[in-house]
Formats: sequence, structure tokens, C-alpha cells
Amino acid sequence: MAHVSAAERRPQLIKAAIDLMTREGVAAGSTRAIAAELGVAQATVHYTFGTKADLYRAVMEQLTDDLIAQVERAAPEGAGFEETIVALAGASWRTVREEATRYRLLTELSMIALRTPGLSEAYQGYYRGVSEVTARLVSEAAARTGYELAQPAETVARFFLAGFDGLTLQCLYAPDEFSGGVGLRALVSATVALAAGRLDLAEVPTS
Repeated sequence: MAHVSAAERRPQLIKAAIDLMTREGVAAGSTRAIAAELGVAQATVHYTFGTKADLYRAVMEQLTDDLIAQVERAAPEGAGFEETIVALAGASWRTVREEATRYRLLTELSMIALRTPGLSEAYQGYYRGVSEVTARLVSEAAARTGYELAQPAETVARFFLAGFDGLTLQCLYAPDEFSGGVGLRALVSATVALAAGRLDLAEVPTS
């Protein structure tokens, strides 16, 4: 059998891990099972990634990159600022519904990462990456259309993502199509209002 370098084997193992865990759940994602999924020795997984945590980190990064790429491709050209935000939110929601098993896997891996030494930075990297991409898309839409943001793009992005994360969890684990649709429209309206300075911000005591 021809030798396959670690650089070539890496994406194959990541895909095998994603295929296995989306089909059978995170608990099924042992290094032995992932190796069997690809038809290689278990030692190959450890040689390529070092530890199971390193493999999980790579899976989270791949899932994040794939999902972000789908949303970025949906950014419309020549549309106004509000139309762009609506389009991006719609694309994100379609991705959640069409790629539900991948979103569920990413959510479950994120929960594991939060309580696993060596993996928490993977979750931080995931959320930081999503926030940065969302802020960039908001900034680019505002610059392209001459739209003056009333709040920093990072603030608008984080506000949208905070609400979208909640809607995503509801969609995955307690689905209600009507309520989800209303919630999404309300979130988009509030995000646009925040960006435009039309949203009255309540004084909330936090200490």
C-alpha cells in the first residue's frame, strides 16, 4: 500500500470523524471508531493528531469554516444595508436547517470543549472566528452602501449572534417552525434597529 503523508491523511481523518459523529453522535467518535471509518490503523489517528482532543479541535475548526463559507457566499452584491443583513440572516437560518446534523455536532463538541482542558481555546477560537466574520460582513455592507452605523460593527455582530445562538438551540432541540420564524424576523428587525440607532436601549442595573 502506498504511503500517505500525515498532511494528506489529516483531511481524510477529519472527514471520517465528521461523517461518523454526525451519523452516530459524539460518543461514538473514539479514535478506534474513526480509524475504522476510514479503514486505517488506530495508530494512524494518534500519529496524525497526537491526541483525541487535537482531533476534536480540528473537527470543530473544519465545521466552523464550512458553515461560515456557506453564509459568506450568500452575501448579495449591490443590495442595500438592511437587505444585506436580511439576506445573511436568512442564509444562516437555512444553513442551520439544512445542515442540522453538523450544527448539532458542533454544538455538542462546543459543550465538551467548555469543560475539557486543552479544548476550551478551540471553542473560544470558534466563537471569535464567527464574531469576526459577522462583524466584517456588517462593516463591508455599511461601507458599500454608505450606511452610518450607530454602534460598532462588533457590537452589532455580537448582538445578532447572541440571539441567533438561542434560536439555533431551539431549532435543534425544541423545534417550532412558526415561533422560530417569528423569532428570526424579530432578531433581524432588532439588529437593524440597533445598527441604525433606532433601538431604545433600556438602563439595566448590573451590579
